[in-house]
Amino acid sequence: MSEILEIFDESLKKSAADQTELVCESEELFLTRFAENTVNGNIGRKDHTIWCRAVVGKKIGIAKTNLFSKEAVDNLVNMAVEICSQQHDDPQFSSLVNSSSVEEQGGFIKTTANYTALDRANAIRAIIDIAGRDNLETAGIFQTSQNKLTVANSLGTRQEGGVTEARLSITLSDNNGRAGSGQAQTHDVGEINFEEIARRAIQKAARQAAPISLEPGAYTVILDPEAVADFLLFLGFLGFGGKGMVSGRSFMADKIGQKIMSDNITITENPFHPVMKYMPFDYEGVPRRKVALVENGIAQGVVYDSYYAALNNTESTGNALPPDNNFGPYPKAMVMEPGLKSLEDIIGSTERAIHITHFWYLNFINPMRTLVTGTTRDGTFLIENGRITSPVADMRINQSMLEAFNNAEILSSERRLVYKFGVLMYVPAMKISNFNFVSSE
Repeated sequence: MSEILEIFDESLKKSAADQTELVCESEELFLTRFAENTVNGNIGRKDHTIWCRAVVGKKIGIAKTNLFSKEAVDNLVNMAVEICSQQHDDPQFSSLVNSSSVEEQGGFIKTTANYTALDRANAIRAIIDIAGRDNLETAGIFQTSQNKLTVANSLGTRQEGGVTEARLSITLSDNNGRAGSGQAQTHDVGEINFEEIARRAIQKAARQAAPISLEPGAYTVILDPEAVADFLLFLGFLGFGGKGMVSGRSFMADKIGQKIMSDNITITENPFHPVMKYMPFDYEGVPRRKVALVENGIAQGVVYDSYYAALNNTESTGNALPPDNNFGPYPKAMVMEPGLKSLEDIIGSTERAIHITHFWYLNFINPMRTLVTGTTRDGTFLIENGRITSPVADMRINQSMLEAFNNAEILSSERRLVYKFGVLMYVPAMKISNFNFVSSE
């Protein structure tokens, strides 16, 4: 990364733009796929993307490449400056940022960076052996990666950092319809408890028998952390970002200080939480911040990059995405505060509910109402008199996520780290009343 900064410094000095920003994101990723108890693919990829954002007056030009040399970076800067000449002014743009350097948070673990294909295969073999005791076949992915980010601009910003990730996702199943899933996400591959993940998946599959069909309607549900994370992810996209706040296209717009969720819901963007150890700065080089999003059900705030922060007369929270993105900022390291009861106790105290361990997918229906549709999969069960009594045929939901979080009765004391679409979430299980099912799949 120091070599990258040296090349960036030279190119910045040569730039003809009023302001220039260079960003390099490097990735080294290794992934093992397996199905039917057999490893069926190993891939490895090393690549980097370099962006240049040039500013001439109020005109902005963005170019990118994956070529890395002094000449290539010089050419990239010249290209971005040339693109400026073809642009209209952006009167809302104020400036690039001048940020002080930040310290690493310990998210780069050498054990993960050095994990080999043989290491992944041995871990997968252990899962296969455990699943085989219950006559279940395994399928899934096991991935390790390291990501490094370097940011420099003509105003003096210089940032460099790196993180590692290990990600495991498994499904255990047989030909009789039994199925259960499990996952893990961590910076340190040594923290993954493969036996525990396999055990959770086996528990789900072991409960399978002939599934019963339930009539559409409103039910009490208990969502596993993975299902809660699906909802929280969509809430992050739809409402917890500065672009939607500024444009008025966010459910948070005009709601700051008002109650929007149940009293027991507190959500923060917290890249400094010990389980997160997120990259300590964003793609503009701005240090990340802890941001209160919802506190005891009350809307508190959203996250910003420098552009949308300036439009809302506030400061960036360090949530800028790559220079060529169209989404605007959104939270990347969300933490939900836990409850007081274990998931086992929540189930044991529930008279009747549907236990959802996993959503197959979710899609937007009405973003302003946070209304989504989707289906359950790989573990949906009926709870009666404090016991899981039978599997339930997969069902389709039509549900406002805000209404669901407003109807949250109990949160579990245990939480799990869940990764989805580039976002880390540390979330509990949730018991929710009046959850809407519209059909059986």
